Amino acid sequence: MQEPFDPGQIDAEPEVAGRRKTERTGFLPITTNWFDRVFVGIYLFVALELFWMRFLEQSIPLTVCHVLAIGLGVLIVWRG
Repeated sequence: MQEPFDPGQIDAEPEVAGRRKTERTGFLPITTNWFDRVFVGIYLFVALELFWMRFLEQSIPLTVCHVLAIGLGVLIVWRG
């Protein structure tokens, strides 16, 4: 015989015996998934590029900023 339908259980996560969902911990002060880290990386890429073009481009080429921004983005996605 089936258990009666409980509408409150629709949003509840299914209970799996012996397995707990482990949260990933990184250096970012918030809990993130891969999409969040990619978004933060892209956002910082754009901000760093704008800052570089405004203040540093006359003395240091923009290519250096590209390399630093991509490296920072990879670090955030991988370790963040």
